[in-house]
Amino acid sequence: MVSIAVKKRLSPEESRAAALDAARQILIESGPQAVTLKAVAARIDRTHANLLHHFGSAAGLHQALIESMAEFVTTTIRETVFRQRANEQNPREVVDLAFDAFDTGGAGALASWMILSGNEDALTPILQAIHDLVEELREEHSEDEAPIEDETLHLVLMALGDALFGAPLARALGLPRTRAREIAYESMINSGIGKRG
Repeated sequence: MVSIAVKKRLSPEESRAAALDAARQILIESGPQAVTLKAVAARIDRTHANLLHHFGSAAGLHQALIESMAEFVTTTIRETVFRQRANEQNPREVVDLAFDAFDTGGAGALASWMILSGNEDALTPILQAIHDLVEELREEHSEDEAPIEDETLHLVLMALGDALFGAPLARALGLPRTRAREIAYESMINSGIGKRG
């Protein structure tokens, strides 16, 4: 007797979350150009029409993906910063989170691809999330430190640049692959982060 596999019925929220998780995995494995409705549908055993229902188009999928990534990255950094403020500070953890989000997390590749595709508006969610995070962190930011906007700009640009060009540039200069992270960390320490008691 042949058994017939039955697809698990998912709620709309579960289906959307599964699609975004699959899209993120495809992004990390194969790059942003591989994140198509067809590829995501195949990954989660759903139809192309099902994904069209949830996202409207490939551009809608990309927009939802960057929104979910922005939320994840800023929430993770926010929780880390507040945990550190309650305990002993370790700015290196914040640096590593930012660099990982843009590199192995795929945010750098996705953001750059959207810019190069002429879709800069798609970056609004990540820029808004960073802005909101900075506003929230400003409340306990010491006047002895560099302005939090400067620190954020420096860290995000370094993390993005490192994600896109860090490995070949470090090789060309004969530097360790982690050198950009070390420079970002040293900059945070020199600007006053981590010096508070």
